[in-house]
Amino acid sequence: MPLTTAPDTLPSRIGTEILNLLLPHHRTSDRTPATAEAFPHQLRHISAFLSDDSPVVFTLPGFPCKSPNPAKVLGHLPDQGERLSLTFLNTLCSEIERIYPPGARVIICSDGHVFGDLIGVPDGHIDAYADDLRIQIGWMGLHRLSVFDLRDVLGDLPNDAKRTHIHERYAPTLEALRAETRADAHALALYRGITRFLVEDTADWTGTRSALQRACRQRAYGVIQRSRAWGTLIAEHHPCAVRLSIHPQPIGAPKFGIRLLDSPDAWTTPWHSTALHRRDGTWTLLPHQQAVLRGRLIVQDGRPSHFEETPAA
Repeated sequence: MPLTTAPDTLPSRIGTEILNLLLPHHRTSDRTPATAEAFPHQLRHISAFLSDDSPVVFTLPGFPCKSPNPAKVLGHLPDQGERLSLTFLNTLCSEIERIYPPGARVIICSDGHVFGDLIGVPDGHIDAYADDLRIQIGWMGLHRLSVFDLRDVLGDLPNDAKRTHIHERYAPTLEALRAETRADAHALALYRGITRFLVEDTADWTGTRSALQRACRQRAYGVIQRSRAWGTLIAEHHPCAVRLSIHPQPIGAPKFGIRLLDSPDAWTTPWHSTALHRRDGTWTLLPHQQAVLRGRLIVQDGRPSHFEETPAA
C-alpha cells in the first residue's frame, strides 16, 4: 500500500519513531536521558533511506573474535552471548519493519583481522569465529543480518598485508591520535577502556604488572588507529549507512553506541565475557571465572554455550 503521508513530514515522523526504538539500548556514559531530537546525525541518515523508501541500513563494527583470556570466555568460537546479541539485532530490525514496511538490516563488520596481531589472537581463530557467525545467522534464520570482514574487501591477501594496507591508507598518525587523547575526554575514555581490556586479556604475561601496562598502553593506540582505519573503510563501502558502535558514545555523536545485552558496565561485550542465564529468566554477561561460581555449564551441540544460574549454597 503506498504511503499517503506528505513526503516532507514522513521522514521526520517515522525517523523519530525508528530512533525511539534504539534509544532504550543506547550505550553511553552520559547520565542525562536523551530524546530522538538529540541525534540529528542519525535522523538525517535514517531520513535518507525513508525518502527512497528503502530498508534502513546499519553498520556495526564489532564481533571480532573471542578474548584470548580463558578467565573471561568459554573458547574461541561464538556462544550463547553472540547468539543472543544477533537475535537482539535481528529483532530490532523486525520492530522497525512494523512501523516502516521496508524494514532495516544490520551489516556486522567483523573486525578481528584488523587488529588480531595487537590483541594476541591467531588469524585462524578469527576466521573460525567470523565463519561461525555466518553459520549461526543462517541456522537461526536471522535474514536481516549479514557479516562483512576484510576478506570481502581484500580477498585472499595474507592477513599481515591486509593490516598493513588499511593502516597505511586509512589510519590516523600516532601523533594526531595522542594529541586527540590529550584534548578530548571521550577519546581519553576510549583509550583507557581499550588499555584495560588489553591488560585483562593478556593471560600469559611473565613480566611485571607495570611493564604489562606500559605495553598495553602502547598497543591501545595501535588498536584505535586500526579501528579508525576500519571505520573509514566501512564508510567507503557503505557510505549511507547509520553507524552503530559497541563502545559507549556521547549523546549526539556521529556513532550511536548500542548495548547488545545486559552487563555490569557499559564496556562489556559478548566476546569479552560469558553469558549467564539468571533464575528469573533474564541474561547477563560476566567473566567466565565469575559465571562458574554462580551456575552450571550448559553444553550445546558439543560446545560450551553458557551458564545456568543455580541457587546460592
